[in-house]
Amino acid sequence: MAPHRLRTTFPDDAPVAGHLPFADAPGVPDPIGINSQWLTRGGRPWFPVSGEFHYSRYPAVEWEEELLKMKAGGITAVASYIIWIHHEEIEGRVRFDGDRDLRRFAELCARHGLDFIPRIGPWSHAEARNGGLPDWLLTRDLTPRTDDPAYLAAVRPWFAAIVEQLRGLDRAHGGPIVAIQIENELYDQPGHLLTLKRMAQEAGLSAPLWTSTAWGGVRLPPDELLPLYGGYTEAFWTEADGGWPDTCRKHFFFTHQRDDEGIGADLRPATVRGGEPDALADRFPWATCELGGGMAVSYHRRPYVDPDDIGALGLTKIGCGSVWQGFYMFHGGTNPSGELTTLQESHATGYPNDVPVLTYDFQAPLGEYGQYRRTYHELRLQHLLLADYGHLIAPMWSALPEQRPEGQHDRDTLRWAVRTDGGSGFLFVNNHQPHEPLPDHPETSFTVEFPSSDSELALPSTPVTIPTGAYFCWPLRLDVAGLRLEWATAQPVCTVEDDGRTVLVLAATDGIAPELALDAATVTAVNTPSGSVTPVGDRLLVTGLRPGTDALVEVDTADGGRVGLLVLDATTARTAYRGVAWGAERLVLCDGGVVFDQEEVRLHGSGATTSFAVFPAPERVPVVDGVTVGARADGVFTQYPVPSAIAVDTGVSVTLVRSAGPAPETVTGVQNRASAPEDKYFDTVAAEYRVEVPDDVPPGTLLRLHWSGDVARAYVGDTIVADQFYSGRVWDIGLDRLPAGALRAEGLRLRVLPLHAQAPVHLPEQAGSSGETAAVTHAELVTARSWSVRAGRPAA
Repeated sequence: MAPHRLRTTFPDDAPVAGHLPFADAPGVPDPIGINSQWLTRGGRPWFPVSGEFHYSRYPAVEWEEELLKMKAGGITAVASYIIWIHHEEIEGRVRFDGDRDLRRFAELCARHGLDFIPRIGPWSHAEARNGGLPDWLLTRDLTPRTDDPAYLAAVRPWFAAIVEQLRGLDRAHGGPIVAIQIENELYDQPGHLLTLKRMAQEAGLSAPLWTSTAWGGVRLPPDELLPLYGGYTEAFWTEADGGWPDTCRKHFFFTHQRDDEGIGADLRPATVRGGEPDALADRFPWATCELGGGMAVSYHRRPYVDPDDIGALGLTKIGCGSVWQGFYMFHGGTNPSGELTTLQESHATGYPNDVPVLTYDFQAPLGEYGQYRRTYHELRLQHLLLADYGHLIAPMWSALPEQRPEGQHDRDTLRWAVRTDGGSGFLFVNNHQPHEPLPDHPETSFTVEFPSSDSELALPSTPVTIPTGAYFCWPLRLDVAGLRLEWATAQPVCTVEDDGRTVLVLAATDGIAPELALDAATVTAVNTPSGSVTPVGDRLLVTGLRPGTDALVEVDTADGGRVGLLVLDATTARTAYRGVAWGAERLVLCDGGVVFDQEEVRLHGSGATTSFAVFPAPERVPVVDGVTVGARADGVFTQYPVPSAIAVDTGVSVTLVRSAGPAPETVTGVQNRASAPEDKYFDTVAAEYRVEVPDDVPPGTLLRLHWSGDVARAYVGDTIVADQFYSGRVWDIGLDRLPAGALRAEGLRLRVLPLHAQAPVHLPEQAGSSGETAAVTHAELVTARSWSVRAGRPAA
């Protein structure tokens, strides 16, 4: 097979600068700037990674640990809607207490070095009731989301309330606010967007960047708001019988199209048009705020998102040219209970989708109860790469090969691209998409020609098979502390300093043998633990490596330095965390979760977590939960045991109290979509189960239910405490969230409705046809443990 060839190009013209009215606060040590192609911070190209986390949908007592989880996952900025109805459900009673404490949330971001991006609305969407607008506002004689004076008069005190919460947290005062989003998904009223920005500024809000969502051919006030784009792997807002939307399919191709006209299309009248897609591309960099970290479910359409769908989406967007990876949601949550009504989007409020009353899990990397999902580990691998090399990638141009897929249904042409500065770069490949697997690509090689170089790179040394489902990034002419890595068939993860030596950690791809090509002119000696080193022209080719924790290639460089190239296998690489621990930056391997909190490292996991490994080894033997632990060598890592988890009886008693009656007939609502069953059916035809929860359940325990049906709700007494629409996923309920006294006194009841056989509802293939039953088939208790790791006595 002929090699895949790409002649990279790099624009001759410098990016346009100075044309945007964005400015950081005077005198800040790391001023944020922007040009037409990338962002800067402290005069250096800057590649932020933001993740959405709605503080008002999560218990405040747990915010800090969850923010540390996000930071360990590579998130550098936390974005959050300030959902008006969550704060002022009753007119004149504005609440910022408890789980609504916006100021405390922002201060926690600042405490842990995370930027904060408030999305101030007033309309947010967020699958909230009325898009977040309070009911009392909509009873007035006004036209919301316009410059109607009556509407603006209501918004003005709301903005003033936000300002009071965020006072002193702007950049001028050393605060974390780097950007502020105005409104959401408003595509055809640039004048109103400008009015809202001016109102927010006059009220006292300030930030170096002001943003707006940009999908749907948005029309923005010229040069006033940075357009932020999105892309989802699936959609709950499309029709039940519409199949996999083409607007989702396109995100698994390398293109230079930024807009996703599918997002919000259910709320955008077909007769009203925005501007031209991507009309702003010449003036603004490609930044995102809503790459799907998962997907919600609606009653009529219930997507099931695989973690690799999200991993492939994220990596592909970097190859396409993104300079800001923004994920929605990165952390799931639960709707607060309204005092007057429930607070979810619904047909009852004129919106086209019925969503669950409480759960807003979103299948996110971190779940509704803080659960770690495999998505988190897939994305963390990419975010580690951006932490070290984002400043190189951001100003790089995205170059596409001449031979590209002919259309969105071309599954046979390999999908790849290169980000380049004209002399070096990164090669991106995506061979994964949902629903319709892509084939293996045997005998694959690449030839990349750089315009600023007399030579071209041909890699690998022997053609390889790109496996179905694979997605990865390979470095091209990467400088590593004086060593030039011409190319590698493994993905850069991060660098770690060890005793005067820079170690580049790489991740192998399952099914592709790792090779390293070193520029011989930058090398004086190479030592490899396995395989061979072969001179090939002006390069040294390292082949035959067995990836793992001992696959460290040691290099002495021509300038007298020392470099290590550590190639981890794909599974181990996804257990890698990097952070400051015990006085130095270290790499920690753990199959659970890891957070770095000043002098303490905390491990999160279950009883299956038996050890963690550290590189470089700490000078003092770690103390885990107050116990000094032993150590053993495991390649370049030092392995430490974790004290066994407390034995917990994972069994839980679930008793059928009442069998389900006939499934309710389906009714339709807005846009003729199926509506969720009325509350009365949970009292009359739902199957009912009683759950006996042991009294001695440890903190952090989930009740995990394997079930089938249509809609399930959990009750303590007469109060609904959890719910889910069936989509083939397990149903987790955080026992810590339940009122302990009432739970002991009244117990936990589950009510499950069956799905009508003719219901116009889309279920994913993972759900099968079992929705027509109504059964809890298995229940278990899953306890998440946390271990505190601190520095102990000096090592012998």
